[in-house]
Amino acid sequence: MAYTLGSATDSQTRSVGPQHCVTRVELSVTAANLLDRDVASKSDPFCVLFQEVDGNWVELGRTETAVNNLNPVFGVKFQVDYHFEEIQKLRFAMFDEDKCATQLYEHDFLGEFICTLGVIVSNKKLHRPLILANGKPAGKGSITVRIIPLKASLSSEKLTNCLCSVQDFFGKSDPYLEFHKQGEDGKWMLVHRTEVIKNTLDPAWKPFTVPLISLCNGDVDRNIKVSSYSLYFIYFTASNGNPREPSSLHYINPLGSNEYLAAILAVGQIIQDYDTDKMFPALGFGAQLPPDWKVSHEFAINFNPTNPFCSGVEGIAQAYSACLPHIRFYGPTNFAPIINHVARFAAQALQQDKAAQYFTLLIITDGVISDMDETRHAIVQASKLPMSIIIIGVGNADFAAMEFLDGDASVLRSNTGEEAVRDIVQFVPFRDFRNAPKETLAKSVLAELPQQVTQYFKQRNLPPINSAPE
Repeated sequence: MAYTLGSATDSQTRSVGPQHCVTRVELSVTAANLLDRDVASKSDPFCVLFQEVDGNWVELGRTETAVNNLNPVFGVKFQVDYHFEEIQKLRFAMFDEDKCATQLYEHDFLGEFICTLGVIVSNKKLHRPLILANGKPAGKGSITVRIIPLKASLSSEKLTNCLCSVQDFFGKSDPYLEFHKQGEDGKWMLVHRTEVIKNTLDPAWKPFTVPLISLCNGDVDRNIKVSSYSLYFIYFTASNGNPREPSSLHYINPLGSNEYLAAILAVGQIIQDYDTDKMFPALGFGAQLPPDWKVSHEFAINFNPTNPFCSGVEGIAQAYSACLPHIRFYGPTNFAPIINHVARFAAQALQQDKAAQYFTLLIITDGVISDMDETRHAIVQASKLPMSIIIIGVGNADFAAMEFLDGDASVLRSNTGEEAVRDIVQFVPFRDFRNAPKETLAKSVLAELPQQVTQYFKQRNLPPINSAPE
């Protein structure tokens, strides 16, 4: 088994977006206590894997048939390309083979399990009950899915890539990649170094192959595993307009949506797979609150300051819609308080000795910032912490300030001249995706997040946490 890597030069056009880190993973499947559909013997089960594509289930592959076995351990593995920034819904369906059947539906159905690939990746191992077509449990039948990474296709954008980059701070860089494995003593050992590409910020390295035993001693559980805690801030300043008027950015149309809700759902439905309890604190800023109508820059949109958590992304959307009639939009638009709010949580994670916690802040805004100097300082300080900031600009405002905060063009500096130690801000204008499929927005917004996470833990030399016990 080999670990194959390659890279391609990224496009410089924002509408196309950066190349993504794509990992090929292998899924192994076992089952237990399957229903017995045969009369004279036990069931002869096989598993079929489907992926949802444009609302339809498309078959990706099938295992072999385990003859006369209610507790099969299938030898055939499923290989799937994993995209962090996409929702990849999978369906594992069990059937009892009928020798005379020519169509899949002619085999006896034993139950199924549906989840996203992101959930499998974040857990590494899932053990779940099988469900029948009527929604009832398939007896005591269960399925276990394990994941094994096989191959990664890597690209580099401004030398931020999934494993390593070296920069020459005197002009352009002469980049190369180094790959290390961790020994039993915890020290890192060099496994492979690429060729050096002279004088460029957009390198394209030649593909190469490293045996898995050389890369990680054959231990696939040495990958970094991260629990991502997402905090959402909804933007309620007067520049958004009266939410009861169709001209307002907060106006909810007859279809029950607006740009804020669309952004929340597009990003949240993907990133929630990497949160353990699916409980998200959601806060608003720039509004007057009852009963005294004082301006607040950090208020719980469920109006419960002691417990601002919402259940899942749908819970955030419901709390947002419910709070609109009860607040008054105001101002100013201050980003620094909310960035510092999340930074306080992230600072507590500095004591971790494993790559376990990383925080993601999503800010949805119409583009006008009142405290630019304070915001720049807050981001520079936050760049030292395990956190990233995603900003989605709604409406048709001038987003020059947001582009400035996104450190793609140049290193962000505070008003005192201090440089950010890494780029943690990703900005995307919603208007560029109004007529595009919703998954396109999520791909662009989340494209840099895996690299930011990996870069932080690599700089801190934090080892991954162990996978789930057998």
